[in-house]
Formats: sequence, C-alpha cells, structure tokens
Amino acid sequence: MNVNKQTLVTRGLAYLILFCLGVPSINAQIEKKEEEQFPIYWHVKAFRPQAKFIDIKAIDKNGTKHDVKAIQTYDDTSFLNVKALVNGERLPIKLIVKQGDRFYPVKAIDNDGTIIDIKAITKDGEIWDVKGVSKSGNLVHLRAISKEGVFYNIIAVSPKGKVNDVKGIKMMDTEVETVINGVSIFAHIKSLAQQ
Repeated sequence: MNVNKQTLVTRGLAYLILFCLGVPSINAQIEKKEEEQFPIYWHVKAFRPQAKFIDIKAIDKNGTKHDVKAIQTYDDTSFLNVKALVNGERLPIKLIVKQGDRFYPVKAIDNDGTIIDIKAITKDGEIWDVKGVSKSGNLVHLRAISKEGVFYNIIAVSPKGKVNDVKGIKMMDTEVETVINGVSIFAHIKSLAQQ
C-alpha cells in the first residue's frame, strides 16, 4: 500500500507539473478573438422573404447613386446611425415632414440643405420610393414601395450576416421633430436590433 500511495503521489505531482507547464502552450493555441475595427458599415437593403435583396441608394440631382449604410462605431449593434455616404461625407437620413403626401418621404440632407432622394433600385434598374408608411408608438415603419404597390421591409445587414430593422424614431409628439439645414424633420432613421 505504501508503494501504491507513493506511486499515486508521484504520478499526481507529475501530472500537476505537466499541467502547469502545459497551460501556457494551451493558451497559445486558443485563438484570440479578432479585434473589431470601427466603424463597421452595414448594407441597407429592401427585403421580402420570397424576393432577393434590393439595394437602397441615395440619388442626387445629377442621378449619381451613393451608398446608404448603417454605421456601427462600437460593439453594441442594437442602435446604429443610418447615413448616406456622399462625396466622402456621412449625411443624415431622415423622414421629412410630408407636404400633402400619403406617406413620409425618406431623404438625405446635405450640409447646404439640399434634399437627396433615398430610393430602392432593383436588379432590373427600376427605382422605387422609400417611405415611412405607418407608425406604432414612437416607431415609424419604413418600406420600399414597388410600382405595383407591394411593400418591402428595410433592413441593415452586417458583414457577418447579422440583421437589424431600419425604422424611423420619433422623439417628440410634435409633427416637426427638429430642423436640419433648413429642412423640417418628422423622425430620425436608425437601425434597430430585431425583436
């Protein structure tokens, strides 16, 4: 019995030493999580389950198409800004106060107050309106509207495939939320984690 106890103790110590020596090499084998580089640009798309993704673009008065992106600036992805990337600048995208329209127009606003259209563009080159079509509490539901009147949800998709909804956010009860560069704003456009 004494020999067995001594053998067990010796083996136990040997395993402990090997374990302690092996821990650094085990840790070296564990891959470090990649450091996220911010900002991360999410694609903004129109979507219906039975259809493909449809690009959302800002289209200026010259017909030039500019990217629309949800911009992630830190680890939390639950609430992202949505901007038009025009000539190296990030322009705000807002629901503007409607002027006799049925729905609220979605527009980018340049520094001089120029309004830039936000549109959905199909693979066939059709250009559809993007509008705020209904309101639930302080959320305004955005849709791309086809020529046939079919509504498409607006979403943001991360480079890793995570999906957020894109919505209008009302902060106040008044029709005019604020004025940006001379343009009356109804609601702010944000990318929100899906519930």
